[in-house]
Amino acid sequence: MKRIALLLLTFVLLYSCKEEYQPRNIKSIDIQEFNIINSSIRAIHATDSTKVFYAGSRGDVGFKTNEGVSLNALNIEFSDSILPHFRSLAFNGKDYFALSIGNPALLYKITEGEYSLVYREDHEKVFYDSMKFFDDNLHGIAVGDPTENCASIILTADGGETWQKLSCDNLPDFEEGEAFFAASNTNIKTIGSTVWIASGGKKARILKSTDYGKTWQIFDTPIIKGDGPQGIYSMDFYDEKTGIIIGGNYAKPQENKANKAITKDGGLTWSLVANNQNPNYKSGVAYVPNSNGKEIFAVGKTGISYSKDGGLNWVEISDKGFYAITFVDHNNAWLSGSNKIAKFRLE
Repeated sequence: MKRIALLLLTFVLLYSCKEEYQPRNIKSIDIQEFNIINSSIRAIHATDSTKVFYAGSRGDVGFKTNEGVSLNALNIEFSDSILPHFRSLAFNGKDYFALSIGNPALLYKITEGEYSLVYREDHEKVFYDSMKFFDDNLHGIAVGDPTENCASIILTADGGETWQKLSCDNLPDFEEGEAFFAASNTNIKTIGSTVWIASGGKKARILKSTDYGKTWQIFDTPIIKGDGPQGIYSMDFYDEKTGIIIGGNYAKPQENKANKAITKDGGLTWSLVANNQNPNYKSGVAYVPNSNGKEIFAVGKTGISYSKDGGLNWVEISDKGFYAITFVDHNNAWLSGSNKIAKFRLE
């Protein structure tokens, strides 16, 4: 009996003393850019290290490969006078969905080079910012600026075939001037049946639902707010507890006051990190997969920054401007920006 107890104690001690994940000393970073003429690319979905799907500002959607080749490229036209400006993109495991900003809001399903309109919303204030599917690939969500006194949120429960807009009766009230930023399709994050959405402008808050968007809570953050272009521009969660938000002031991109915060309790509370230190304004943030929430990259028009301690400290690794970043694996990611997409590889 004593021997069994001793073995158990040894196991517990060994397990508790297990070495924590040690972030890498990155030796080199390779950024390979590919031009996409006359298109602002703020929404991308990485399929693997050789191919990325994108949606752009001139109704253009399709794949770009790591050789710079365009595949299944489409130019979607709603009418002679309306060319959809896409900033939202989602994938349900089979079909892609691209959602335009402005009036009318146009949501297209894209399958093997064919597209169809699955949702339209006409309103002088309509402006959709980002979109995601949940892990089950049946439930999906898109968020837009208020047309009434709450966020504009549309949901699907059938893989994107049909979409319905939530009533303000089921959503927290927004203050006048509180909205969202269509900066990188990353102010929404989903894990399991949980979704987080980040706001900006008059307020900088987190909306959270744990039941596919049926019911909601809302939480304050210490991110800078009050002026139109101030607030949270991007968000990522490593797991259901560990997350980061980033943004700042688009009109004053060199400022770095109160523009980064982390959570350890699933978004209920947030703490500022690297306050008054770099990085400054950023529009996209992403955890590196399989890094235990330690390695993070942030991108924006001011360049690319890297943290290897969960966001507490940062170093600038490039002055090249990009809007969005999405990782494929521990070493490979894709970037998007103005008139370009880039393959990003760590060594």
